[in-house]
Amino acid sequence: MIAADAIRFAPRDDRSKVELGLEFAPKFDANGLLTAVAVDHRSGEVLMVAHMNEEALRQTLVLGEVVYWSRSRSQLWHKGKTSGHTQKIHEILVDCDQDALVLRVEQVGPGCCHAGFRSCFSRRLPVAGEEPADTTAPVPLVRTQQRAYDPDQVYGH
Repeated sequence: MIAADAIRFAPRDDRSKVELGLEFAPKFDANGLLTAVAVDHRSGEVLMVAHMNEEALRQTLVLGEVVYWSRSRSQLWHKGKTSGHTQKIHEILVDCDQDALVLRVEQVGPGCCHAGFRSCFSRRLPVAGEEPADTTAPVPLVRTQQRAYDPDQVYGH
């Protein structure tokens, strides 16, 4: 297995190469992060959105499981290391600017959301034609999933 620090990224000095070329030249934001959208590799269901720093990206490439950067904890976060609900990489798609990734994953376990849902996107906003009756109240959310597991049992809260 290759070491994470042996992985080399291409330079970003030629816009045409970045947008059309076949060398990976990730563009990390001012905080050193890329946006990563995890989707189920079979259904296309959006599971979660998180971020990766350079080390998380390197470890993901080496391990074949997703490693994120936790902005709230300021540390690497191997998804599922505590819960067992890992994300196995099937494919990583890179956008034209190379500043965002779509991770096509196999979600191991009943879900990826720390609140106990299969997906972190378990609610939706109403759209045109579904306006709420009470326009003086905050915009309501509509639940689209039931809990897939009890987070207190998984995380020991």
